[in-house]
Amino acid sequence: MNGNKTGTVWTAVAHIVTGVIGSGVLSLAWSIAQVGWIAGPLAILLFASITLLSAFLLSDTYRSPDPQYGPHRSSSYLDAVNLHKGKARLLLHDPHWVVTGIGSGRASGVFVNISLYGFGIAYVITAAISMSAIQKSNCYQDKGTEEACEFGDAYFMLIFGAVQIVLSQIPNFHNIQWLSILAAIMSFAYAFIGMALALMQVIEKGYIEGSIQGINTSSGTEKLWLVAQALGDIAFSYPFAVILIEIQDTLKSPPPENQTMRKASTISVIVTTFFYLCCGCCGYAAFGNDTPGNLLTGFSSSKLHWLVDFANACIVIHLVGAYQVYSQPLFANVENWLRFKFPDNEFVNHTYLLKLPLLPAFQISLLRLSFRTVYVASTTGIAMIFPYFNQILGVLAGIIYYPLTIYFPVEMYLSQSNIEAWTTKWILLRLFSIIGFVVGFFTLIGSIEGIITAKLS
Repeated sequence: MNGNKTGTVWTAVAHIVTGVIGSGVLSLAWSIAQVGWIAGPLAILLFASITLLSAFLLSDTYRSPDPQYGPHRSSSYLDAVNLHKGKARLLLHDPHWVVTGIGSGRASGVFVNISLYGFGIAYVITAAISMSAIQKSNCYQDKGTEEACEFGDAYFMLIFGAVQIVLSQIPNFHNIQWLSILAAIMSFAYAFIGMALALMQVIEKGYIEGSIQGINTSSGTEKLWLVAQALGDIAFSYPFAVILIEIQDTLKSPPPENQTMRKASTISVIVTTFFYLCCGCCGYAAFGNDTPGNLLTGFSSSKLHWLVDFANACIVIHLVGAYQVYSQPLFANVENWLRFKFPDNEFVNHTYLLKLPLLPAFQISLLRLSFRTVYVASTTGIAMIFPYFNQILGVLAGIIYYPLTIYFPVEMYLSQSNIEAWTTKWILLRLFSIIGFVVGFFTLIGSIEGIITAKLS
């Protein structure tokens, strides 16, 4: 009985939707534009299927040795890898096993923390684009020309970063369910608005833009790199593997957590895929070869500018929550490691009670205050240096998609289930892993090329 946990299917769905429907949804119309009407939707369905399979494999690794009733539970993705593939597999009696993994545990730790950190950078960029779009829209209505309304995004990145410094003082993942639910509502709102605006533009034109082969390029090499970036953006828009175990750890039991998580994952992937197909296809149908990298920026001169502004405001609110959903696990990883390494250090372990006028008393930790402030400042700074939306998403997907969504879930599942080599299931899972590696490497190379090109141009 997991009596101190209160999470349900629907709170898990809210957490997943908050983490999944974020920056990615805005880039999907552009992604479809690179590969065309047939390959684009098929790619979205393919990555949806991969994500769901990965979620099913991961949900069974939460408990060990039995996926439903095993006494050993993991509180994070890293814990699960350490439990099934690291030193912790041999040290289950050790109360500090969560930070003792070696080999696979260390490798997964690098990828998990790169992933969480990268999502923070991407969300700073996206939130700034949306805030800037609101200002540009209002400026356009006043001055009537887009040329007079060009604003940089750095100022808005600093505002978003300041908000995140405050919110990052929330102690842990279990204290942000309200933020996840609010953010999930916002994600539905702007997804519907973007889809509706694109559909209205198609109706006004009276025809559908786009083609079977996607946009035309000056060379086959340029097309290849754009396809790689497009696949990277689609891959980025899906994986929630890195936060799945944390979400599963909030679920009450009975019923077994893996059953609840499978239901929540299925509902979430179906819902997000529906929105992704609708937003991506409607956006491409509206703009064709001129589809912008961020869908809503294409409507800055729309007659319904107030609705576009509202959608961009919803994105900002959503990303405020999504930033925390992805950052809290990293905070926990680093702070738990420091507490284990320095158990007697007052700076690391001591908390102080702070009482401000008109506010309830709350505990403050010097470690939490300093580390999380530096973390937010660094994600904001990198976003200001490399504000390339589509390319950054592609690079992040290229680095983290294969190891976190395919390789480690497959390896953990094989280890826990004791599947013999060269059986049908073993061969299929290995083939799944190899194909995932090839796709991930392809998207990484293409997206790095895109960043270099953008920086030099």
